[in-house]
Amino acid sequence: MSSVRKRALVTGGAGFLGSHLCERLVARGDDVLCVDNYFTGRKDNISGLLGVSHFEAMRHDITHPLFVEADEIYNLACPASPIHYQFDPVQTTKTSVIGAINMLGLAKRLKAKIFQASTSEVYGDPTLHPQPEAYRGNVNPIGPRACYDEGKRCAETLFFDYYRQHNLRIRVVRIFNTYGPRMHPNDGRVVSNFIVQALQGAPITLYGDGSQTRAFCYVDDLIDGFLALMAAPDDVTGPVNLGNPVETSVAELADMIVDMVGSRSKIIRRPLPIDDPVQRCPDIAEAERILGWHPKTALRDGLARTIDYFDKLLGSNPGRGHEVSP
Repeated sequence: MSSVRKRALVTGGAGFLGSHLCERLVARGDDVLCVDNYFTGRKDNISGLLGVSHFEAMRHDITHPLFVEADEIYNLACPASPIHYQFDPVQTTKTSVIGAINMLGLAKRLKAKIFQASTSEVYGDPTLHPQPEAYRGNVNPIGPRACYDEGKRCAETLFFDYYRQHNLRIRVVRIFNTYGPRMHPNDGRVVSNFIVQALQGAPITLYGDGSQTRAFCYVDDLIDGFLALMAAPDDVTGPVNLGNPVETSVAELADMIVDMVGSRSKIIRRPLPIDDPVQRCPDIAEAERILGWHPKTALRDGLARTIDYFDKLLGSNPGRGHEVSP
């Protein structure tokens, strides 16, 4: 551990990914300031850090300027599930765009390195498969998902303009479907949806015919990628895809979770939402080449840990037949 502690600012630090990142930064010896407005972030996610002397939590919305000191800034603030980012789409766009402007301005003043958590949603409903970083995407700019998709695309534009115009040290990752403990139980994403429904013995809601695929990356692997990119030389800006290149159909995932939970849940089908991607899978050749990174956690292992988390969160439930099988 270095004798001089780095000061790390994590926006969205009480969220699913942010709280895991805060824990890792504290564990390696950083002073961590967690900033969150608690729209989707949860205080329970950071409760284990509140008594730690090198961790501090602040309620703040990054659409308003923030004046603090930091050596490194991790910008993770933004609701990331359709249910949450479509609840107030104007605010979602503001968080991505105005929030990025505020954090970039802070990084410029402080001469700090700054990290942007972008998303595979910048690729939209892709026509190229799997998606490499050079692919420019197929996004509907006026659809119900555009507040998030285009907000994140604009944030990337801002990061690279600050890099070119102000020589700011930037890092941009594009995150593909990530799961694990501390996912919001009502975020509407397939892993948390299926697990909560299975644990409660409720019907499993499958949109479309279930043949659409996702590539599920366990949260610990993703955070490894964050830290590896932030530690890379300054000519490594990204964008870099971080995700699991192994595809799983949504129907296969539902069957796996029902089996692991031992649930009596039945699967019911609903129409596919507007602009929902049919395929989503990262090309991670760049992450492997420049970071030596690839995900290590098998899907069943990660799901077992995630099911255990939600089981404890929800309490015992009659919908289950037996203990989770790894």
